[in-house]
Amino acid sequence: MTAYRARLTEVDIRRLIKAADDDERAEAAHKLCRNMERAELGDEDRAAAQKILRMLANDAAELVRRAMAVTLKASDLIPNDVARKLAGDLDSIALPIIAASPAFSDEDLIEIVRAGSVVRQVAVAGRARVSRDVADVLAGEGCEQAVRVLAANDNADLSEPSLGVVVERFAEAPDVLTAVAYRQVLPLGVTERLIQLASDTVREHLISRHAVAPETAIRLAQYARERTTVDLVDQAGVSADLAAFMTQLNARRVLNASLLLRGLARGQMAMFEYGLAELANTPHHRAWLMVHDAGPLGLKAIYDRAGLPPRLFPAFRAGVDTWRALAAEGIDTSSALFREQMLERFLTQRPNVLRDDLAYLMERLDQSPSAHSAAAANAA
Repeated sequence: MTAYRARLTEVDIRRLIKAADDDERAEAAHKLCRNMERAELGDEDRAAAQKILRMLANDAAELVRRAMAVTLKASDLIPNDVARKLAGDLDSIALPIIAASPAFSDEDLIEIVRAGSVVRQVAVAGRARVSRDVADVLAGEGCEQAVRVLAANDNADLSEPSLGVVVERFAEAPDVLTAVAYRQVLPLGVTERLIQLASDTVREHLISRHAVAPETAIRLAQYARERTTVDLVDQAGVSADLAAFMTQLNARRVLNASLLLRGLARGQMAMFEYGLAELANTPHHRAWLMVHDAGPLGLKAIYDRAGLPPRLFPAFRAGVDTWRALAAEGIDTSSALFREQMLERFLTQRPNVLRDDLAYLMERLDQSPSAHSAAAANAA
């Protein structure tokens, strides 16, 4: 017997057995579990420690069992049989283990979900990692509270079909829809469905953070639903296929000089390039070359071929030059800082743009992080 096991047996276990009341025995159990968790155990010592845990899991005193469950809730020392036994105990004992123990298999967790306890389903849904199989069962069978927690858990592996099930099951539950909408990654189909169901605030978030189908973006831009509008420049920024997006915009007759100038002024150079390519009926790589590498006349040539208004060309020329100057300074062209500085510099040149476009750009400048910081500083 090692010195550690001797100390474990002779001091902590004796105290646990001889304690006069449950409080004292629970304190002894806590110390015992803490010491076992901190120790570096070999195979023999680990087996001995797990025998002690099995004894504690069968202790008659709730406080003793709870002390073990809370102290070792996230420990890999607890074997599967002990974790399962504790999961079937009182809520005060079961919930810490269900929420955090790595001892459970997916089958164990699915069994817990299907047992139907609301608080235990919630504990499973909030785990640090929820596998796809467990998430599928929760999505299809879990109660509203558990599904809301699951949807808010970005470490839950929710498949697109399961997200669809959640949205349809809880179409009338705003809290669940909001939790889904604020996930870091959403499939296009789920975003589209949420836009139909969610509140104005959630809809605005979806449109600003996630890509939507081009036809949806165009429809929302042209026919604002209640107070919700979509910014096609923002949508271009998150589009996974800019070429297809520009084709859709052109088919709906909303790809025009105004939209491209707004995008360029906000630093969306790729949107500008793909838009020119679409309007000029030329491949993107050729449009890119004309904008960036064909000398001073290249931009004018592709601009004219795209059929854009001659009187607005100086504004586009200023936008491209501003973008190049900022990029040459080493600022990440995909960053919010780049977009903000691009817009500021573009507007300081007093470009000759349409009144509506100028109002749009000024409004966007007012919404920038630095504008908000300045306003807060002035208010203080």
